[in-house]
Amino acid sequence: SHGHDGIIVKNKIDNDETIKILTKQALLNAKMGCDVIAPSDMMDGRVGAIRKVLDANKFYDVSILSYAIKYASSFYGPFRDAVGSAANLGKASKKTYQMNFANLDEALHEAGMDIEEGADIVMVKPGTAYLDVVHAIKSAFQVPTFVYQVSGEYSMLQLSIEKGWLDKDVMLESLMCCKRAGADAILTYAAKQIASELNS
Repeated sequence: SHGHDGIIVKNKIDNDETIKILTKQALLNAKMGCDVIAPSDMMDGRVGAIRKVLDANKFYDVSILSYAIKYASSFYGPFRDAVGSAANLGKASKKTYQMNFANLDEALHEAGMDIEEGADIVMVKPGTAYLDVVHAIKSAFQVPTFVYQVSGEYSMLQLSIEKGWLDKDVMLESLMCCKRAGADAILTYAAKQIASELNS
């Protein structure tokens, strides 16, 4: 209702109260058969808390894909508009818990903490505009590193293709850039299209 990624207490995101909800969600997801839990909220300590509750309930093989590097980015615009969170968020900001887009050192720090807490995979979001971060994370930690080509990145390319400004092959090129930077997997709105092209 407020567009934020956590529980609000006294007009602020409460990290610890949010983690309590996240662990309940993670356990429920595991019980329902999920193989991978992917928290994207950016609360500190949530990977360790989720790993602890999963292990306590014998879900040792359920993996954690941490959105370890999630920047406070303007590239989320189309998605936020589509789900209504932009309107709910209003003039508020997620900058208190998402990363400053100018900061690479924090990305390395956050990824390291999440890996230490038990993350099996780390995510960089957005992706295409942050390939230096992808390369730095993969080089530093050598863990499975995923990239999320977010709505704004995808929309810019797709609209340019539709208007004839760019060739349709630019979409695959953008994803290949993610792969070259070190991504082991890519989340993209173009997945179905690209899979069809690669299999044709």
